[in-house]
Amino acid sequence: MVNRVASIANLDLVAVAAEKLLSRVDGLPGIGVMYGEAGRGKTIACSALANQTRGYYVQMRSAWNRKALLEKILFEMGIKPHGTIPHLLDQVCEQLAASRRPLIVDEFDFCLRTDNLIELVRDIYEGSQGTLLLVGEETIPQKLKRWERFHSRVMAWMPALPVSLEDARKLAPIYCPEVTIEDDLLAHVVTLAHGSVRRVSVNLTRIHMAATACRRSSPARWRSTPTKAPRSC
Repeated sequence: MVNRVASIANLDLVAVAAEKLLSRVDGLPGIGVMYGEAGRGKTIACSALANQTRGYYVQMRSAWNRKALLEKILFEMGIKPHGTIPHLLDQVCEQLAASRRPLIVDEFDFCLRTDNLIELVRDIYEGSQGTLLLVGEETIPQKLKRWERFHSRVMAWMPALPVSLEDARKLAPIYCPEVTIEDDLLAHVVTLAHGSVRRVSVNLTRIHMAATACRRSSPARWRSTPTKAPRSC
């Protein structure tokens, strides 16, 4: 159950954008940016994309400097990092160019804190001419305008979509298995989520727990019919 991924709209969005980036005409920039509010499923979508494309996925950390980022990328590439920052950069660029796999950097907001990190990511792109997908919060497009040489190299801007009723229907079998949930309750869950896939997933899990508790407390009531989510949910 943990490893199941629902094919929600944001997975389709990032998959289509990645395909366009990977198959772009020579000379076009190869950077894509997916941005949106927390909880909209960006990380799950990009992790799924990394699995589908055999891409290199790195989740940035607030404490990382340039060397740490390069070392983590090389670790994902299966390359033992060694040497100075310029040498590490050359290793990353060579592997990206040779493999033609995308590099996905999640929590890219942390790179926006210093010019050094932004320039390093641009160096990775320029040195490899590969495909980069950068993922972060909703303010990234505005903040990146500060670095015009970087901003102009972005070919695809992907705003993460808010969770929809159709998304909730796809998430329900994963987070609320063996329970029938009517559309009015699903719609209420979506409304309460304010666009967050994470909140829908959490509330579906709560509904599953409540339905399971009702079935255990009144086994005869549920014996002959499929379990339904209690209306009190």
